[in-house]
Amino acid sequence: MATLPELARLHTRLSADQLSHLTRLVASWGILADLCFADLLLFVPVAGGDGRFIVLGQVRPTTSQTLHGDDLVGRIIDEAERPLVARAFRAGEIMDGEVAVTSRGGEPARLQCIPVRHRGEVMAVLTREAPLMVGRRPGELERSYIEVFERFARMLVAGGFPYPVDEGTTAESPRVGDGVLLLDEAARVVYASPNAVNALHRMGVYTNVEGARLDEVGVESNAIGEAWAAALPVTEELERRPDVIVLLRVLPLFDGRGGWAEPPVVTGAIVLLRDVSDVRRRDRLLLSKDATIREVHHRVKNNLQTIGSLLRLQGRRLVPGEGREALAEAERRIRAIALVHEILSREAGEQVPFDQIIGFLIRMAEDATISPDGPVRFTVDGVAGELPATLATPLSVVLSELLQNAVEHGYPDGSAGGHVHIALTNHGSRLEVVVQDDGRGLPPGFTIDRTRSLGLSIARDLVTTQMGGTITLSGTAGTCVVLDIPVPPPEALPG
Repeated sequence: MATLPELARLHTRLSADQLSHLTRLVASWGILADLCFADLLLFVPVAGGDGRFIVLGQVRPTTSQTLHGDDLVGRIIDEAERPLVARAFRAGEIMDGEVAVTSRGGEPARLQCIPVRHRGEVMAVLTREAPLMVGRRPGELERSYIEVFERFARMLVAGGFPYPVDEGTTAESPRVGDGVLLLDEAARVVYASPNAVNALHRMGVYTNVEGARLDEVGVESNAIGEAWAAALPVTEELERRPDVIVLLRVLPLFDGRGGWAEPPVVTGAIVLLRDVSDVRRRDRLLLSKDATIREVHHRVKNNLQTIGSLLRLQGRRLVPGEGREALAEAERRIRAIALVHEILSREAGEQVPFDQIIGFLIRMAEDATISPDGPVRFTVDGVAGELPATLATPLSVVLSELLQNAVEHGYPDGSAGGHVHIALTNHGSRLEVVVQDDGRGLPPGFTIDRTRSLGLSIARDLVTTQMGGTITLSGTAGTCVVLDIPVPPPEALPG
C-alpha cells in the first residue's frame, strides 16, 4: 500500500510544509481517536479542484469498536458522496451531521468534519465517524474525554495542532486507556480517570488529586512546567521506588488560541500516565543478561590467552624442531579462537563483525612469516559482514590455517615471496571465501581428503562437519581454496 507522502505526491498539491504538518498529525492522532471513541479519516482535496477528496489517513480507536472494518486509505470520493466534508473545507468551520456507512449496509453514523488549518490556510478535513448513540447517557469518563477531544478539534481549526515539534508516539508511549489526568489553566487536576488513579496509587499517592497540582500531592515532575513554558509536549519517566516507574506525557491545550499568527497561550493540559515498571524491569534483566554474557566471553578470552602464553613458555624450553613447531601452531589456533571471544566481550549480541577478525588473522600470518628476503603481501576484497559466533569461531581457525599454509608451503625458504588474495562474498544465506596465492601450487595428485597436513585436515573437518559447508583446493601455478558455507538467518539462531 502506498504511504501518505506517496499518495499526496500523486493526487494532491500539498506543499512540503503542508505535507509535513499532516504527517505529524497522522503520527500523533491515535490519542484523538481514543479520546473521541471514534474512527478518524483525513480527507485532502485532489489536484484539479473538481470537488474530489482522497483519504490520506485512517485510524481506529483502542477505546471503542471501529466503525470501518475496511481500509479506506487511498480511496477517492466526490462531493456528492461526502457533501459535509466539502462544505466544512470551504467554510473552514466544524460541521456536524450524519453519514451512511456503506460497509454496514448504509447504516447511519454520526459525522463531525473538522477543518485542518496550517498557517491560516485550510488544507484538509479530519472526520470523526462514530455510531449513533440512542437512549444512552455517557458517563463521566466519556464526557471528559469528549470534552478534551473538542478542545483538540478547535486547536486543529486554529492551526495549533499538531504541535510544531513533537517526538511522536512510540510503542512505549502512554495511550488514553493507560490513564488520563485533565489539568486546568492553573495546572490543577480537574479529572482523573480510574487507570490514572491506579497509576498514582502505585506511586504511593492515595489522596484525592482532583483540585490539586501534582507537586502538592507528592508527584514531583518537571514535565508539566516545561510543557507550559514551551507550549509543546513533554515526556518524563518518574521512578518513585526501584520497582515503580511511571511514564508521564503532558500535552498542552490551547483551546483554539495559539494558531500560526500568534504565540500559543496554554489553557490546560492532558496528562497521560502509563505504569512501565514491568517493561523497565525486563529491560534491566536483558541488560544484566547481556552484561553477563559479555563477561563470560571476556573470561573465556582471558583463559584462552593464558593457555596460549603457557604454550609459548613451554615451546621456548624445547629445542628447535617438530615439538616447538607443534606448540606454536597450537598457540596460533588458540589465538584465532580468542579473537572471536574478544570481539563478543566488547559488543552486545551473538553476531560478530567478521571483517575485523580477518585483519587480525592477516597480521598473525604476517608476524609468523615475516622475511625481508621474500615478503608475502596480503589483500582482501569484499565484505563478510556479521556472522553468528557459532560460525565465526570455526571460520577463524580455518582461515588462520589456510593463510599459514599458503605462506609456509606456497613460499618456502629462499623464495622471492608473493601475494595472497582473500575474496569474500556474502550472499545472505551463504558465504563464499576464496584464498588465492601465486606460490608454487599443489603437488601432483593432491586431494584434501587424503592430505597428511594437520592444518588442512583441521580446516576440512571444521568446514564440512561443524559449518556444514564445502572446501575445494585447485591449482598448479598457485593454489586456490574455495569455501562455500551456509549462513543461518539471525531469527534461526538460539536465544
